[in-house]
Amino acid sequence: MLPAIAEWSNKLPIKLPAGVKLPAGVKLPDNVAPEWLWGVGAAVVAVPALYLCTAGLVSAKVPKLENKRICLLIAHPDDEAMFFAPAVLGLTRPETGNHVKILCLSSGDADGLGETRKRELSKSGKILGLRKPDDVFVIESPDFRDSMTATWDAGKISKLLCTAFVPNLSKSNAANVAPTASIDVLITFDAGGVSSHPNHISLYHGAKKFVGTLMGKKKDWAAPVDLYTLTSVGFLRKYLGFMDSIPTFISWAAGTDKRDKKRPEGLVFLNGILGSGSYRTAWRAMVGAHKSQMVWFRYGWITLSRYMFVNDLRLVTVEKAKVEKTEKVKTEKSKRQ
Repeated sequence: MLPAIAEWSNKLPIKLPAGVKLPAGVKLPDNVAPEWLWGVGAAVVAVPALYLCTAGLVSAKVPKLENKRICLLIAHPDDEAMFFAPAVLGLTRPETGNHVKILCLSSGDADGLGETRKRELSKSGKILGLRKPDDVFVIESPDFRDSMTATWDAGKISKLLCTAFVPNLSKSNAANVAPTASIDVLITFDAGGVSSHPNHISLYHGAKKFVGTLMGKKKDWAAPVDLYTLTSVGFLRKYLGFMDSIPTFISWAAGTDKRDKKRPEGLVFLNGILGSGSYRTAWRAMVGAHKSQMVWFRYGWITLSRYMFVNDLRLVTVEKAKVEKTEKVKTEKSKRQ
């Protein structure tokens, strides 16, 4: 085989790149690498270098969340690795001082693998930097079935989040006091759900309702929890891999307000290519932990998907909860009396 390759390579026509001249007295052999090979070699060097340059800009310019209690809200085990790995890896870095937890609203039991997938999620969370096993919690409820056709009720998601993170909400409302929460930041999918999965989209609407409920009906009450959502992109950008880092950074630079450093309007996370906390770590979280899900097409996703390399999150503006009709009636009655 090797002699055959050598013989083939010797037959390749040789051309130097334009503008390159040899010193006097130096003669080339009859064959050199063709021009297209020079181009491929330049691209192999330039593209990763451009990505690393963009990563440097992101690190220097994009604000970070620090010393926050953060919950990642997902629909299925493996969402954290397939879609949110860059964000989780960035937020769990020890120097940030963040405490990240994952709340998953189903065990992904559509194929009867619920218990297996829960264990896989716990293993993936550890690989991605979560502090301890109980930082991952999985809900098993008939209200949140793993299904490509099921839309989960936003009110039930909101109620679950209130119970988990604001258990004294009713007391706060009764005392006319702004509520406090056990988390500072909630992260989930946006209205597009990245893959248009109805379970993902349901999380967005449930999370918005939750934050709106915390704001109550007082004009001066601010929500104690900030909601960030993962940006959905079109088909082409979705499969650009790490090359989507450039349009992502441009979108952040041109489309977000950068004045509020404590509550950044936009966040960007880029994985390194190699080493700890990199694309390689994200790959290991998927391939090494979620083994039951590694059918052939998922290898295509984790190889080509931009979500394995880059995450951009946007702060969601949430309207205050609307006053219910029954409460309006009570108010009117009290005024008459």
